[in-house]
Amino acid sequence: MSAINLPDTQNKVDTRDIIIDKVGIKDISHPITYIDKFGTKVHTVGSFTMTVELPADVKGTHMSRFIEILNEGPCEFNSTNFHRITDKVKNKLDASSGYVTVNFKFFRNKQAPSSGVQSLMDYDVTLYGELKDGKSEVGVKVVVPVTSLCPCSKSISEYGAHNQRSHITIKAKPAEGESIDLEDLIELAEKKASCELYAILKRDDEKHVTERAYENPAFVEDLVRDIALDLNNDTRIKYYRLESENFESIHNHSAYALIENSK
Repeated sequence: MSAINLPDTQNKVDTRDIIIDKVGIKDISHPITYIDKFGTKVHTVGSFTMTVELPADVKGTHMSRFIEILNEGPCEFNSTNFHRITDKVKNKLDASSGYVTVNFKFFRNKQAPSSGVQSLMDYDVTLYGELKDGKSEVGVKVVVPVTSLCPCSKSISEYGAHNQRSHITIKAKPAEGESIDLEDLIELAEKKASCELYAILKRDDEKHVTERAYENPAFVEDLVRDIALDLNNDTRIKYYRLESENFESIHNHSAYALIENSK
């Protein structure tokens, strides 16, 4: 049987009269290039989930078209133009709405505070693209690992204080006509922590970060409140979900706090 005569089963009419909110492909890996706020191209690998709404009378969607979109050319984007991929999904699959989520490691060059040695620090990033009812929206989520030092431990101990590694997670959506730079969210979280992390530290750097953390104790509550103050005053942001999880060093559990705000 020639290809031109092959039946198109997924285009058949479905009689169950049920709309599928999202249908497509999930967790497909593909090389990407993320362009940071300075124009630097960061090469990494993204895990994509790409879906559309399926009308009640259509039996199936065209799964291969999602992958074709990723392979049409260099997969380059940032948080400002990520909506273009969502637009392609909606148009190529002739759908009323389109959704694209990509998870990836973002690598940022950091300089140790005392020695100046440079190394790459990695962050878990997610971009969310949505095109629905003619309106396009992009959300950004980043997980920032930091150090937090317990104020209570410092105040009651004759010497020393227990500290732990913490994950600060910020998910944000920009106001209409605005955009959010990934690096700004990372820098905000690191600035409010007891101390930021580095991939490489020499002895003089270890002294610096240990003393900096001791001088800047913060409860999990302090971390989210301090960051929330800046997010509340940032007119570029219309919504955020802010979490901090402190992986306790003297307990077998984590300390956790969350603030969510739709401005």
